[in-house]
Order: sequence, then structure tokens, then C-alpha cells
Amino acid sequence: MALLQIIVLAVVQGITEFLPISSQAHLILVDDFASWPDAGLQVRVAVHVGSLGAVVLYFRRDLWAIIKGMFLMMAGRVSDGSRMAVNLFVASVPVIGAGAAVVLLDVADALQTPEVIAWTMLGFGILLWFADRVGMTVRRIEHMTGGAALMIGLAQILALIPGASRAGITMTAARMLGYERTEASRFSMLLALPVILAAGGWDAVSIYRAGNLQLGMDAVLAAALAFAVAFGSIAFLMKWLERATFTPFVIYRVVLGGGLIYWIYFGPGAIA
Repeated sequence: MALLQIIVLAVVQGITEFLPISSQAHLILVDDFASWPDAGLQVRVAVHVGSLGAVVLYFRRDLWAIIKGMFLMMAGRVSDGSRMAVNLFVASVPVIGAGAAVVLLDVADALQTPEVIAWTMLGFGILLWFADRVGMTVRRIEHMTGGAALMIGLAQILALIPGASRAGITMTAARMLGYERTEASRFSMLLALPVILAAGGWDAVSIYRAGNLQLGMDAVLAAALAFAVAFGSIAFLMKWLERATFTPFVIYRVVLGGGLIYWIYFGPGAIA
């Protein structure tokens, strides 16, 4: 694989995975416009591993509290960490189940079109703006109920549609429920862990079945770049939301979605 393709894919993945702008849509668009060959499962798994590592490092205190909470729960005690572990589990089940159904029914490719991305980028961007505008900022995830976690988890199913954005739709749902912007983002990023593990695990099984277990330098480079860029992206978003809103991301989504709609229906490649 060309070095430029590896760098671009890893950087795009790292920047967009945890911002509310859809990493899946951006990776599809990059491949379409650059006419690059498929990066392959190894590189796909590598960038997910890199992104996963960035979340683990940045939220290491939360993860330690969750791990301790799980052991306390087995001993019959309840803590903020154990409640968070339960809520992450509850919020993860719907999308993992729905994702398995999409794979088994083999309908993923039908959704990966510029038309779908254009409309979801625009529509879910406006929905994020609305939620951010009307949602209260009074709740923290330590006080999240199982019902709220389930609602966020059900909303996350929409992230299976390219352009909806897993981060974006979970942040939108959390803001609608009144969680502070930083708390909505914090829960969304922690929720990425089981989802990325599930998706990466499926790809890893496919690699194992194909007998292609050799880890190449392409995968190592992709993982390292995705890790570094994703960590910076997470730090930027959390710092930004301490004092500002999701509006810049909404504007980006609207401009990109609107631009794609114009290109698809009125540009040189317009649909007849």
C-alpha cells in the first residue's frame, strides 16, 4: 500500500473517530474521491487499535474506576465505577446486536453511498445543533440511570448508517437528556471502547480465518498514527467543550452535507 494512503487513512480515522462528524463517512469519501484500493482488514484493525489506545490512555482514570467497580460489584458493593460499567454494557448491547444483524444480512454496502452520507451528514448535524441548543447542562454520567443509558444505546444504532456518526448521535442523545457537553462527550468516548472492540474483533476473526496473521509495517504505522492523532483529537474536543458548544462541528457537517448534495444532484456527476 502507498505510504500516502496509509498516512491519510490513519490521520482521517484519528481526527474523525471521536468528533461528531462520522469517521466512517470520511473514510468512504476519501476512498471514493482518491480512487484508492481497499486498505485491507489489517490496516482497518490497526487504525481501530490505535484509536482504542488513545481512549484508554486519555480516560485511564475512568477505566480504572470501572474495573475496580466491576470487582466491587461482584463482592456485592456498588460504586460510581460499577454503575458506569453497567451503563456502558446496557448502552452497548443494542448497537452490537444491530451491527451483527447488518453483517449477517449483508446490507452494509447498500448504505455506503455518497447520497446516504450527504443526507445523514446534513440531517444529523442539524439534530445535534437542536439538541445542543435545547438540552440542559445539569447532569453528570456518574448519576446516569439505566434507562438513560439504554436510550443513548438505542440512538447509537443509527450510527450504523454512514454519516450519522457514532460519536455525534450518542452526544446528541446525551445532550437531549440534559447531560453537560463534556459529560456527553466523555460517555460517548467511553462507549466507543466496547463498540470498537466488537467491530475490531470481528475483523480480527476474519483475518484469522484467512490465515493472514503476519503484522506488516503498514499496520504498525497506521496504528501509531491513528493513536497519536486520536489522542490529540480527544484532548482538543474535551478542552473545547469546557467553554464552547458543538456549533463548529454542526457548521462543518452542514457545509459538507450541502456540498455533497449539490455535487450529487447538480454537479458534473449529477444523478440523471
